[in-house]
Amino acid sequence: MDPRIEDAIIAEARALGFAAAGIADVRPSDHRDAYERWIAAGHHGEMGYLAREDARARRYDLTRTLEGVRAAVVVAHDYGDPDREAEPAGPDRGVIARYARGRDYHKVVPPRLKRLHRWIEARVGHAVPGRVYVDTGPLLERELALRAGLGWVGRNTMLIHPRRGSYFFLGVLLLGLDLEPTGTAVRDHCGTCRACLDGCPTGALLGRDAEGAPVMDARRCISYLTIEHRGPIPVELRPLIGNRIYGCDICQEVCPFTQRFAEAPTEPAYAARGPGERPVGVEALPGEATPSLRGRPDVPAETPGRVHAHPGTDAPLLVELMRMTRDEWDAFTRGSAIRRVGFAGFRRNVAVAMGNWLASADEPPSEAVAVLQDALEDEEPVVREHAAWALGGAEDN
Repeated sequence: MDPRIEDAIIAEARALGFAAAGIADVRPSDHRDAYERWIAAGHHGEMGYLAREDARARRYDLTRTLEGVRAAVVVAHDYGDPDREAEPAGPDRGVIARYARGRDYHKVVPPRLKRLHRWIEARVGHAVPGRVYVDTGPLLERELALRAGLGWVGRNTMLIHPRRGSYFFLGVLLLGLDLEPTGTAVRDHCGTCRACLDGCPTGALLGRDAEGAPVMDARRCISYLTIEHRGPIPVELRPLIGNRIYGCDICQEVCPFTQRFAEAPTEPAYAARGPGERPVGVEALPGEATPSLRGRPDVPAETPGRVHAHPGTDAPLLVELMRMTRDEWDAFTRGSAIRRVGFAGFRRNVAVAMGNWLASADEPPSEAVAVLQDALEDEEPVVREHAAWALGGAEDN
């Protein structure tokens, strides 16, 4: 018996490597008021693109994004390896958020959703208007995931799947095709748990508001401070960042559902890269003949187009990160989400982590002091200022 189209779409999404999939209706947003309250409070920080009037209108009404939209296919793609050590052995190493240790998910998820779109068109026998989003446009992905039955939004503001936790990316395929929603509402299982609220070092998670919506102040979030924030990191927050140099996973790491149910991803593109390894190439989709590429060690220096040496993304040494030249940075971030922060922003983050390391050391390591002193001559004022702050902690010892 031929399965109904909705079941077939979900089965095809799973065949393409997505851990979960569902179909949501596209009625106007039920979360408009909560989003407006969040923006009015200034909790979005410097992320002006979240507050633009035209973008907010598109978030609330998907017909402004795709005329004639009738349904949304929502998928989850696992990325986080729960077996990886949450913290490196010592404060001399940097912590990169799990999602950013491998290939940029924007280069992995959209091609699969586009392939799913083509499969749907072949299945129904005609062209179907569609648009793919993987946090690349004004869309309330978590609301659509709620409607698709993929989980609930926890106090950490993450979508939590009751049997997977929250280590996954969300992707959305908007379609001009009549489809029945497949999901049923998943009950909020947070209960009285406060693990994420208590675990956040900077107090960025504010609990739920009077209407029950979880609230996060991005201006205090380590992920925001180390990625989206472009200027100096507030001095009072720097010691709380520890050795996190790009993003933060704490509010997910402490979640009981992530601890119990998260599984290692099957997608090799998301694996952390070792020292000097090339970025993972564009991965072959299931069923395609093109082999996937794992990270390759550096080729000889005389080879044209060689990849410059870099310390890798799995607990790299802070001193090595601070020593990277711009060419080495380009190699380090090629095909990686880390490139978003920019060379100066990354050096700023590393300087903060080094300052926290030196402040905790009985005797500041000379090589760390030396690279920070070199950074005092950096062409970027933000790097110079954070290097001076880091050295100030060393001088206090």
